[in-house]
Amino acid sequence: MSFLYPYVLVLAVLLTGGAVAAYVALQRRRAAALEAAGFGTLIGGSLRRHLPYALLLGALPILLVGLARPQAQVTVPRVAGTVLLAFDVSNSMAATDVAPTRLAAAQAAATEFVDRQPDTVDVGVLVFGDQALLTQAPTDDHPAAAAAIARVKAGGGTSLGQAILVGLSNITGKPVSLPQNGATPDTSALGYWPSATIVVFSDGENTGGPDVEAAAELAAAAGVRIQTVGVGTAGGATVEVDGYQLNTALDERTMSTIAQVTGGAYHAAGDAGTLSDTTGSIDLRLTMKKEPLELTGPFAGAALLLLALGGLLGTRWHGRIV
Repeated sequence: MSFLYPYVLVLAVLLTGGAVAAYVALQRRRAAALEAAGFGTLIGGSLRRHLPYALLLGALPILLVGLARPQAQVTVPRVAGTVLLAFDVSNSMAATDVAPTRLAAAQAAATEFVDRQPDTVDVGVLVFGDQALLTQAPTDDHPAAAAAIARVKAGGGTSLGQAILVGLSNITGKPVSLPQNGATPDTSALGYWPSATIVVFSDGENTGGPDVEAAAELAAAAGVRIQTVGVGTAGGATVEVDGYQLNTALDERTMSTIAQVTGGAYHAAGDAGTLSDTTGSIDLRLTMKKEPLELTGPFAGAALLLLALGGLLGTRWHGRIV
């Protein structure tokens, strides 16, 4: 326990000590006066005689301790950390099997997700096609994150692995890449970031770039969990790219694998309404934080209770409060 005004404790000791000494001296003078008058101890038993005054005296130090503004450190759970929203902006995200388009539905659902987050959650926005780019650094300015989501446009291929690596680079603050020739990556320099989450909105159709599972394993080694949101349908749709008609469908296996490797979860969504519900179920991590809890109220309440009891007993037993 700590005190905002600790010097008041010294005052509490001095005043309480002085009050107790004054009460003892007063009782001795009363006893001496009664004895000198030949009445002896006409007042009843010691409990009835002293209890009301003891309660009143006991309220004094408690009230003064309350004025010292005592505080206790309590551990409270809260949703906190960093969430990086990664949007697939490949040509396939223009498909209309999720109305109005896959990308537009993902934008709407992500915006609702951002609006629901407390100020303790920093939200960033990343877009990826053949390459990945951070368009909004993680911030507690949620309207800025929502504006970045609204600017997302579709075009190009898909590199899920590149999205994960760029996301990790921004979370860890250092460039992250996979080693060449299939060598085992050194994860010791990544650090551990258990309060960070990457949420990937994609149809899962990976067209190139770094190995997706290897990138996900790097994220798992850094303690970063990836939640994936599948945007599209298994039946798929047709999109026109440079005059060609291309079939595109949701690849749930790839999206599920990415999430499972990092301890996250895959969220399936077949239409805009379901997609919005899906983002509401995304699990963010609860962190524990110590916060000061002021105890002035309980101390003041205890002091007032003692004052009330002391006054009530004094009035009932002796016909007066003091």
